[in-house]
Amino acid sequence: MKDFEVLSRDTVVAIWKDNKLIVLNNDLLPLYLKRISNAESWLETRAIDSHRPNSRLLKKALRLAEKDDVSTVLHVNAATITDTYWVREIGSSLKYEDIRFTKDYFSNLALRGLYSSFNSAARHKDTKTPELTNIGSFEKCWKLKDGKWWIYKSANQKEQFSELFIYELGKAFGMNMAHYEKGVKCVKSLDFTDYASVIFEPASSFMGDEEDYIKVVEKLKELCPKAIPDYIKMIFLDTITANPDRHTANFGLMRDAKNGELLGLAPNFDNNMALIARGYPTSKPANDLLITLFNELMDNFPEYKKFLPKVTEQMIMKVISKINMKVKSQVIVDFVIKRYQAIK
Repeated sequence: MKDFEVLSRDTVVAIWKDNKLIVLNNDLLPLYLKRISNAESWLETRAIDSHRPNSRLLKKALRLAEKDDVSTVLHVNAATITDTYWVREIGSSLKYEDIRFTKDYFSNLALRGLYSSFNSAARHKDTKTPELTNIGSFEKCWKLKDGKWWIYKSANQKEQFSELFIYELGKAFGMNMAHYEKGVKCVKSLDFTDYASVIFEPASSFMGDEEDYIKVVEKLKELCPKAIPDYIKMIFLDTITANPDRHTANFGLMRDAKNGELLGLAPNFDNNMALIARGYPTSKPANDLLITLFNELMDNFPEYKKFLPKVTEQMIMKVISKINMKVKSQVIVDFVIKRYQAIK
């Protein structure tokens, strides 16, 4: 597909022709294409991580002739679960409902990579799967349960606890958190877009790879000021739970699918590399990079300190008790409290 149309639902928002982007509807245009007028590079950002072993198995089972990122994405018209964007050949009569995902045939192969799943997947005639646009470095899959999409992500016990602990702690702070539950050797999270009833725009769409807290706040001031309080709370939560993996693909903005209005920060998700996920941490708060960066953020924007929640030992212990998994509770309590106390 050399030339194609970019759509949001059934509205053509741009045409990619002769390596040039012709914008037809700027209000509904993906934020990435507002920043970078290159539809092919946008397609690449929507592809499953080719370094994931199960990604390679999936492509083999689907018998994809070409396995590069753009070809992989085009196999499913660049559609995803969490937004309304897709592409079709110029002149095609395809409609949005024709390309939306309604089955999860390939979920077990994408998550587990079992040989039995490989053979089962290879026998399916319908090869349209949301797994080809399910990004991220961890093995994961989309499962359809009672009409709702859930994302299942592979996780060991410590990763499970860390994800669930941060989810419950964020809720205790009154934060907007994506819903998480414990699974079998995984964590599962409910699709917070409700099957693209609203659009999730990852921060990479408007920030690229730039993760600097201060620069993100400045950009949010320009794009969506109402998202700033939740962003500050998210970075605060990252700081006290030692989450080094906050990047521009795992936070972003919610957008109205009908008119393109930016609604606010997306629910907090993807915390499975924080806290004890890589073992019980031993670093001292005084030498901690995340604490240093957060304090610099507060020095630049002292007016945002009012958004920071109060943290107590009792609150942390209550969250640990609610999760009901065997961990070194007092070590976790002390760790989080010391980090909280190190914040200016």
